[in-house]
Amino acid sequence: PRTASTPRPAFRPEPVRTAYDAVTAASRYLGWLGFPDVVATATPGKRPATGIDLRGPGLIATVDPATRPAALRDIECLWLHGLNSSSRTVFFSLTGYADDTRARAEELRIPLFVLDTEGAVRPANGPADELVSTGA
Repeated sequence: PRTASTPRPAFRPEPVRTAYDAVTAASRYLGWLGFPDVVATATPGKRPATGIDLRGPGLIATVDPATRPAALRDIECLWLHGLNSSSRTVFFSLTGYADDTRARAEELRIPLFVLDTEGAVRPANGPADELVSTGA
């Protein structure tokens, strides 16, 4: 984007076949946005008890691989984890978001992204649009 501090090449998606592929795609996307050293917090096939799938310097993210829209509780838990660790928060979903979830994420300024099975990522709210346009 022209407003990013340094221009970056287009994101190159890779197919998402498993929940761990979704975590990997989200990690790569965050790296593309300018967040270095983002790592998965769990091993393949195991979801962390905290619900935090990715961590990086000053950043935490959740990747929801469920076949139902992400729930309000998931967004609020991520927000609380972010407050506790003084970290920026980002949420990725394979299915999308319920209306109340999207509205609450707007209030809390949490960027929401949707992943598709090809690994493409699209912003799902205003804070996500801002993050894409400015980068980290």
